[in-house]
Amino acid sequence: MPYEWTSSPTDPERWELSLWPYRSLLRKDFALFFGATAVIVTFPLIALLGKTALWGILPFFGLMMLGLWAALSASYKRGEVLEVLGATVEQVNLKRHNTDGSVQTWTANRYWVSVHLHQFGGPVENYLTLRGGDREVELGAFLDVDERLALYGELKRALLSGPPKMG
Repeated sequence: MPYEWTSSPTDPERWELSLWPYRSLLRKDFALFFGATAVIVTFPLIALLGKTALWGILPFFGLMMLGLWAALSASYKRGEVLEVLGATVEQVNLKRHNTDGSVQTWTANRYWVSVHLHQFGGPVENYLTLRGGDREVELGAFLDVDERLALYGELKRALLSGPPKMG
């Protein structure tokens, strides 16, 4: 799952939850995928070598490769979001690191923080929010539907008794 629980070794009441979007294609595999796609698409062009039709098709080949590059780059840019939820005995903090470099923060008294799962009617199915004080903030909207559902149960338990034991 694209989230991870960590506990403080010195303070068992202090923990963090880090969430990030799932990536199906890693950066190191990008060059391999892009190169293989270029080779596969180039095979039909071999039949046109020495013909004037090649010059008519070549710009479209270039546009296709440029479009693929732009789409994958945009996907990676959107995937640079990181949300870090930290909790101590007294308070809960949420920091969202956006793709433009800005950071949004939210802090609330842990006693008043509640976790809500909006199965229908939210921007996404199983929309997960935290409510505390006078604000309600979303959490993990980029996660899969089932991941948000699993996280809901884990987060409710974590706010009551600490993060899940890993390993």
